[in-house]
Amino acid sequence: MGDDTDPTSTAELNDQEEEFLRALARVLVYVPRAFASDLGRRHGLSQSEFFALMHLSESAGGRLRMGDLAARSALTLGAMTRVAKLLEAKGLVERIPVQTDRRACEAALTELGNSRLIELRPVLVASARRRLFDKLQGVDLRVCTAALSRIAEDH
Repeated sequence: MGDDTDPTSTAELNDQEEEFLRALARVLVYVPRAFASDLGRRHGLSQSEFFALMHLSESAGGRLRMGDLAARSALTLGAMTRVAKLLEAKGLVERIPVQTDRRACEAALTELGNSRLIELRPVLVASARRRLFDKLQGVDLRVCTAALSRIAEDH
C-alpha cells in the first residue's frame, strides 16, 4: 500500500504482477458486461441498479442516505444519483429529503422495488454461478475475497 513518496512504488512490475494486472483488467470489463447481458437485456436493470436495490434491501427499513448507498456501491455520489433517478423512474426506489439536513436525500426501496429484487435474485445467482463460481472450483474464495477487499479499501 505505497503512496507517491514510497520509493518502491515506481519499481517495475514482475511477470506475475503484469499477468495479474492484465487478467484483472479483463475481469473488470467482463463481469459488468456479463451481468448486463443477463440482467439488463432480459430484465431491464443494470448491474449498478441491481446492486443498489440489493444494498437498500439489506439496510434498516430499506433506506439509506445517498452518500452511504454510493459508498456501498463503490460509486461516486453523482453516479449514484443517476442510478437512483433511473430506479425512481421505474418505480423501484423513492428519493426522500432528509428532514434534519435539507441537502441530503435518502433512497428508499419501494414495494415494487423489493418485488423486482426478489424476482431477479435467481437470475443473478444463475449468472454468478455460470459466469464466475463454476469457473472458480477449487479456488479459496476467502483468500480471493480478502485480496479484492484490500484492493478496494478506501485510504
